[in-house]
Amino acid sequence: MNMLNIIKTSLICSTMALVSAISAHAQTNTEVIGASLLTQQHPFYVALGNAMKDKAAAEGVTINISIANQDLNKQVSDIEDFITKKVSAIILSPVDSKGVKSVILKAQKAGIPVFTVDIAASGVEVSSHIATDNYSGGVLAGQLMGKVLDGKGEVAVITYPTIQSVIDRVEGFKKGIAQFPDIKIVAMQPGITRAEALVTSQNMLQANPNLAGIFGFGDDMALAAASAVKSAKKTTKVIGFDGMEEARKAVDNDPLFVGVITQHPEKMGELAVEAAIKTIKGESVEKNIPVIPGVYVKKD
Repeated sequence: MNMLNIIKTSLICSTMALVSAISAHAQTNTEVIGASLLTQQHPFYVALGNAMKDKAAAEGVTINISIANQDLNKQVSDIEDFITKKVSAIILSPVDSKGVKSVILKAQKAGIPVFTVDIAASGVEVSSHIATDNYSGGVLAGQLMGKVLDGKGEVAVITYPTIQSVIDRVEGFKKGIAQFPDIKIVAMQPGITRAEALVTSQNMLQANPNLAGIFGFGDDMALAAASAVKSAKKTTKVIGFDGMEEARKAVDNDPLFVGVITQHPEKMGELAVEAAIKTIKGESVEKNIPVIPGVYVKKD
């Protein structure tokens, strides 16, 4: 082999080695985030999921999103699948705040950082929790209810007792209402879907003929309550929580739907992915990343 061929062969080998090294480097830096969301039947979670996808794409990270459809067993199964696939991080909005503890611990034992978004997990510490300050939002709802009722009357709450974020909203609502000693909470019943919340609202209105206000833990619940109030030909005031377009339009057009506490799902989705990426890179993140809620009422 002459010198020219030796040089050519050397260059080819060097190039192949370089390409192989770059490829291997790219493969080792292809991070994958697994995400399990509560549902996609609500505009809030549609916006949240889309924001997560957009942020991941902008950062060059793969994100695989599974939908639990409010089924704890499915959520656990999906997260176990993420663990088996050795994803770089897991983000979830728990179906049941207490029920996800064991699978979170399993992920952490496998060395996978876990993040919760919108809904917190109970009894287990995660790398970071990104959510609306639900307690503060509940306080705002209670204060608004007290204001629109002129500080007196009977009120009811539609709740979801297994979800920590809803528990926080309701506790905040109680705190806000406590500022008005002549307002009494006379009923607190679950209504997880809009259909269930409609039945719950009808029952509460029937059982409490003087009901002056209803607080729904989410837009769907408040919209169902407003529908029940209208059908019953009552003047009961309704306040919701989420602030999606349908609820905001109801506030603008229905004098009995007096306000809604607004969340920012796009911001929450972005921050959740950002926190996961920072942790994957070895950077520190805050244990709690709150997103401040707002209040939407009809403009004068």
